Amino acid sequence: MQQLMSYMRAAMERYNMVSDGDRVAVGLSGGKDSVALLAALCEMRRFYPAEYAVKAVTIDPCFLGEETDYSRVSELCRRLGAEHIIRRTELYKTVFEDRREKSPCGLCAKMRRGMLHDEAKAAGCNKVALGHHLDDAAETLMMNLLGGHIGCFSPVTYLDRKDITVIRPMIFAPEKCVAAVARSMNLPVIKSACPVDGKTRRIRVKELLSGLECEYDGLRGKMVGALRRAGIDGW
Repeated sequence: MQQLMSYMRAAMERYNMVSDGDRVAVGLSGGKDSVALLAALCEMRRFYPAEYAVKAVTIDPCFLGEETDYSRVSELCRRLGAEHIIRRTELYKTVFEDRREKSPCGLCAKMRRGMLHDEAKAAGCNKVALGHHLDDAAETLMMNLLGGHIGCFSPVTYLDRKDITVIRPMIFAPEKCVAAVARSMNLPVIKSACPVDGKTRRIRVKELLSGLECEYDGLRGKMVGALRRAGIDGW
């Protein structure tokens, strides 16, 4: 946890992610990344120079028409002193049944983000924290390169239409560090019931980068370093 918080503090200070009085809504899917982010942000309140509040917002897609059991995650939020807001949705029905999307991830993610932003605003939050880490940044860059352009998500994004700021405090942290925190702290991780989980284009790119790293040591870190040196998309 100390190592993860060190990575997070470096990113938060470099990109001025959190200021005094901020109310931060963590997008809590229940996966290892989001629960580790929540735990670390709550722990950092004890010593971070800016005072901020933390809430957790979960958007339940209700995969296969069933509500997800978030009871263990809600208990974690209670222990951490973070209010847990759960919004049940018909995302699965809309994306998989009504529209029958052949490539459902893009639409599902877009709709889920919009709902997350709305819930965060309704809860009085001015910032939304997402659990993207260094590996996610490298994979997104590679996916964009394979699609013919250079780009990545930004460390900090102000959404003027919603008047809310999206931050990604874990962008300097390797995935293995995030996973180690979730494992060592025995954090409750909920496996996704998404029908295409583990079968996406991102998984294929992850495997591609893992193969390349056998020859090019530290490739993901070098890719993120290149983003920063070039100043692409606010890096």
